[in-house]
Amino acid sequence: MINYDGRRFRNPDSDDGVVARYFQRGDLVWASFAGGKVRRGALNGLCDADGVLHLAYTMVLHGGDIVSGFTRSEPEPSDGGPLRLREEWERYGPNASSGISFLEEIR
Repeated sequence: MINYDGRRFRNPDSDDGVVARYFQRGDLVWASFAGGKVRRGALNGLCDADGVLHLAYTMVLHGGDIVSGFTRSEPEPSDGGPLRLREEWERYGPNASSGISFLEEIR
């Protein structure tokens, strides 16, 4: 199992300034994130034996919107570079959507 405790991630394809810091105790994983349009965000969920994260998320945007959803984040193999996560996400509510994005560890 990958230990995510203390790791920080950002979207490598965006300069929005959002950075997430992860914490882990056993299979329990949580994170907080902020930056760009996000005033505050939180993730809570579980890490399976393969390092795949199953997380619920909420965030409050600077414009006042409150967003929630679910993401499955799978680590991708790397050649000694930063850890990269492939996120399959789903957003709920009035602005419901889904997609795939990537996070990369900040070293």
